[in-house]
Amino acid sequence: MNRYETVFIMTPVLSDVQMKEAVEKFRKFLTDSGAKIVHEEDWGLRKLAYPIQHKSTGFYHLIEFEAEGALIEKLEIQFRRDERIIRFLTFKMDKYAIEYAEKKRSMKQEKKEEA
Repeated sequence: MNRYETVFIMTPVLSDVQMKEAVEKFRKFLTDSGAKIVHEEDWGLRKLAYPIQHKSTGFYHLIEFEAEGALIEKLEIQFRRDERIIRFLTFKMDKYAIEYAEKKRSMKQEKKEEA
């Protein structure tokens, strides 16, 4: 199994309920397809670097997961079929990216514990 990270941007016109529903759809798709979700982050509403479909903001969400390579194509088809998703990017993490992500999470956790 390989480790992947996917970030997708949802259209800003969604309500909180609709946004959480979309995230849950992709989370369920991954787990039903045999993937193991390692980490997840909701980055919230952010400004886009350039307008996409006449929109300048979007809801960002990151999911880090372990899965077989064949699942990625199916996941990206699901992203393309969903009109709520305006952009997505999935990439395979190498050992350095995995190490960096885990280090970053542990540092974030330590800061929370100190506060």
